[in-house]
Amino acid sequence: MAHISKVKYLGYTFYRCKGKCRFRVHQKSVAKMKNRIRELTDRNKGISNAEREKKYQEYVRGWVEYFRLADMKGLLKTTDEWARRRIRAVYWKQWKKIKTKYRMLKALGMEHWRAKELVCSRKGYWRMAKVLNQIFSKKIIAKLGYTSMLDYYLVVCEN
Repeated sequence: MAHISKVKYLGYTFYRCKGKCRFRVHQKSVAKMKNRIRELTDRNKGISNAEREKKYQEYVRGWVEYFRLADMKGLLKTTDEWARRRIRAVYWKQWKKIKTKYRMLKALGMEHWRAKELVCSRKGYWRMAKVLNQIFSKKIIAKLGYTSMLDYYLVVCEN
């Protein structure tokens, strides 16, 4: 016997809302999911972008399908922002040379002076991924094939 908020069952935890029992994803399941995304978007891993995208898609779809009964809109929104930043860091690292970085930023529609400024920056990959947020947007990352967890959840959710 335990209080309903202390129970973990199949990765879910429970809570009460307006007299009804609702599902939520347990903290341990969230931590495992983040660690798996961390592995898939590791910028030191020597796999192609197509392979990375395929594995990411498979994992996101499987995870969201399994936990689709849970209330997790806020969780998925913050996780998506974090995962997109990791993806931007991967691409920034792959554009090793200044010339390549400049060419890719210009292709994404950035002005000459701003692209020059970013290319010559000595900031780390994680910091540059934050700076690239406006130009390397959610739409572009979706075009590359990385599905948003929140968008997929809203399609399949049963709540």
